[in-house]
Amino acid sequence: MVPNESAPAADGAAPEAPEPRTGPFRRLTATVARGSTPIRVVLGLALLAVGVVFLLVSMTVQTIALVTGIGILLAGIPVLLTAGEHNDPGEDGGSASRPVAAIVARVLGGLLVLLGAGMALWPAAGAPLLALLLTIALVAFALATAVRAFRPVADQRVTGLIAAVATLAVAAITVFWPVLTLVVFRLGVGAWFVFLGLQLLLRAVVRRSPAKSTTRRPGVRWLRTIGASAALVLAVALAGGSGALLGGTPLPVPDAFYTPPAVVPSKPGTLIRSEPMTVGVPAGAKAWRILYTTTNPDGSPAVSSGTVLAPESPGPDPLPLLTVSHGTVGVVPGCSPSLSPAPFADGAGTAMADMVTAHGWVAVTSDYIGLGTKGPHPYLVGDAEARNVWDASKAVLGFRELKVSTDTVIWGHSQGGQGSLWTGQIASSYAPEFTVKGVAAFAPASNLYALAEAIKSETAGKTVSAYIAATWDKVFPALKVEKSLTPGSAGPVERIGGLCFNGHDGLAAILRGSQVPNQIFPDALLDGPFGDKLKEQEPTGPFPAPVLVAQGLADPLVKPAIQDEWVKARCDAGIPIDYRTYPGLGHVELVGPDSPLTPQLEQWTLDRWDGKAPTPDCDHLPAG
Repeated sequence: MVPNESAPAADGAAPEAPEPRTGPFRRLTATVARGSTPIRVVLGLALLAVGVVFLLVSMTVQTIALVTGIGILLAGIPVLLTAGEHNDPGEDGGSASRPVAAIVARVLGGLLVLLGAGMALWPAAGAPLLALLLTIALVAFALATAVRAFRPVADQRVTGLIAAVATLAVAAITVFWPVLTLVVFRLGVGAWFVFLGLQLLLRAVVRRSPAKSTTRRPGVRWLRTIGASAALVLAVALAGGSGALLGGTPLPVPDAFYTPPAVVPSKPGTLIRSEPMTVGVPAGAKAWRILYTTTNPDGSPAVSSGTVLAPESPGPDPLPLLTVSHGTVGVVPGCSPSLSPAPFADGAGTAMADMVTAHGWVAVTSDYIGLGTKGPHPYLVGDAEARNVWDASKAVLGFRELKVSTDTVIWGHSQGGQGSLWTGQIASSYAPEFTVKGVAAFAPASNLYALAEAIKSETAGKTVSAYIAATWDKVFPALKVEKSLTPGSAGPVERIGGLCFNGHDGLAAILRGSQVPNQIFPDALLDGPFGDKLKEQEPTGPFPAPVLVAQGLADPLVKPAIQDEWVKARCDAGIPIDYRTYPGLGHVELVGPDSPLTPQLEQWTLDRWDGKAPTPDCDHLPAG
């Protein structure tokens, strides 16, 4: 006789419930559920250890990827194996798990394990791919957290959803900062691992029956809710701040002043119109915005804008002329100095204001084409920049508000330093009506090829490279620059190219440059026709007047060693250079108001005007 399975046991005890017919994975998760406390302890301690390693140990990108992968894998295991628990430890008052939620949680947990294993097994895949894997893992973890949040009672459901949103905010940060995610933001990832480890340990320690948890541990649930809320606020603040930092500011839109008339004079250097400026004008001076004719890099007619800064009471006599080539401000129309709220602050702005207000000079600065007017902007294309600069000074010769001398001294910083050297170099052929009495270049991009090679992997170098790529593809279309960039660089080039290089936008451009994972120009591009075109931008002379070159020895952009070599080559070619170096000064500090260069530059300029003997020092160059 077959015993009746539903009959009471012989000893009167309640019959055992029949073991459900389940698959191997359900039996495994049931086993895990019974032993989930020790599992959580082990995984919690492991995650805690990974987080501490992240926070305290200096690591390479590859090591960071390895440790991150291990941490993601560890975070996925409890999601994968405990998805079917009827009562999550620490999740008090939970009811039977919903089959769909359990399946989704298992899938997401498995995805976390796979992503973590991928990062750990292939740590040399490169920062962009590793950051992408980390972003996907964070999104998967957030979804798993949200799915599991619908199993507990109301307050823990809120806690879970808050934690999920906080994790999504962290994922957004990895999108904003793909490189920093694995280098600097490893600290945030480390803190996240520590948080997960402590959370698992807390769940293991406070695991109680539903009745005990509800009556005796209400503070624990609210503590977790408060902690998740704090994490959410911090993560959203970081994500929002990242977006604000990288987004830049809305660019000013050139108004009707910058639109050329239907009929444009054909002669370069013809003044089209002018209007007074009232914003950013130094005390004791007055200023105008000008629109004038010039030429494109290929020699075709173009229109550019610029500025004129003069003493408040100029008088009837011709005034000494300062011809200024400005530094990098960006490569799109909204970036022109004449549209800036501080139009005269670029480069040696303090010295320029002093020359105007204290010594009675007139300073003329070209915006270059493409910064206020239609482009493309000839960024670091020496001959084209120089023609824009000369045509601005030519236009002022026909300006009724002022009388200026045809004797001039030329200044320029950074991009403008290269521009000032080129302006001097083409003076006799392009502007024979002017007499150049001196050429001053401060941290000039004198050897563009060597500079591109030296800083190709640095943040500032990537930003400058992005500006070159964004403009040279239009200026020299035969080079097909944008089609030859390193993989993943085209998007950053477009974003950086739309940002100005001043104020808040300057910070955004540099920060975006920091997130370009590779050098922008591949070595094969630098070694080909593109590299030859870079070499053509080097101003080699001869120059029509004494030349001053100033260089900060702490300049992270224009490397002092490259400047030394350029000056030495000029001296070896018989071109005397007054070369002055400034220890401890960086690229911008060199031309700052407190720089020792400022008074020296003013005196050097006055000496050139007075015809005093120059002071070249080719015999005292820095040792190579």
